[in-house]
Amino acid sequence: MVQGIVIPADAESPLGRRDFARLEDYQAVVGGWIEAVDLLDFGVTIYVNEEGLLRHLPINSRASFLWWYHVPEARQKAMLVGDAVLIGLPGRDGNNTDLPTAVRELLLSPQCYGVEVRTVGDAAWCRNETIYPDYWEAIVWAMVLLERMPEVTDTRVVPVDGDAEAA
Repeated sequence: MVQGIVIPADAESPLGRRDFARLEDYQAVVGGWIEAVDLLDFGVTIYVNEEGLLRHLPINSRASFLWWYHVPEARQKAMLVGDAVLIGLPGRDGNNTDLPTAVRELLLSPQCYGVEVRTVGDAAWCRNETIYPDYWEAIVWAMVLLERMPEVTDTRVVPVDGDAEAA
């Protein structure tokens, strides 16, 4: 049994924890054959419907932004559509693994986040006072900063004290 998270394409629907025992469990969530998208630095695999684009499934903005943030080469080239499953990367035996606890907590625990940046010629991380209400909004803004501010060379999302007002 593999523990993971379902990321609905409907951005208003909450994420859901789920156990997956068989291939059919993954296929039931995505609505067909599965395609794996690995996010190596994040330690996860996203399963989506292999024919999702051909079937005109709705964009899954959360899964797409997660992919784009962790795999910059995918930005502005493709998107993930339909409901998605998030699990751990395959083990050495090639079998699926549980979603890492740190990732599960990051995505499911109520927490506020900030975005830190590095700029040209400066190795230090800097953050302004903007606080985002969840990880999803923070990664969107991290990518906006990378795309729109030429002086920004890198970004990272960090948990912050949520006592201040979120953006």
